[in-house]
Amino acid sequence: MKIKRAGKKLFRMNRLEDRLYVLGICVPLMMTMFFLMFRALPGFVREFFLVPCVFHAVTGLYCPGCGGTRAAAVLFQGEILRSFFYHPIVAYTAGLYAWFMISHTVEYLLGHKVRIGLKYRSWYLYAALAVVVINLAVKNVILTAFGIDILKLLDTHALV
Repeated sequence: MKIKRAGKKLFRMNRLEDRLYVLGICVPLMMTMFFLMFRALPGFVREFFLVPCVFHAVTGLYCPGCGGTRAAAVLFQGEILRSFFYHPIVAYTAGLYAWFMISHTVEYLLGHKVRIGLKYRSWYLYAALAVVVINLAVKNVILTAFGIDILKLLDTHALV
């Protein structure tokens, strides 16, 4: 499947970056649909999607994803630093996504004459894994060693 524009290939779907770009275009559409669903059915969405962390409820420790939903919510409100403190993977992913989409959009608009599109590299995923592991370790050490529940502290105090 190839999309053509003015006789030139806009996307060469055999490249991974082109497939990721098309997928990246779909992300805001899916988020818009979720936002509209949240507005239309707030009770259902809250009960279905915003459930408490079972791992945290059972063990008292944070799971690798604890804080991610709150991080996404405050990121959409423009609070990047607060989002980072809730869960740094959200800010990392949003930054990488924005960089990828902007660089590829510019490349496509210039007709591939300037190669500035961010290339996929496996180390982006390894860096993301490292961010999740470090976040998990830091939050759980602070919780167990000092008895400080970081997420509750962020919820109740305007630290950031």
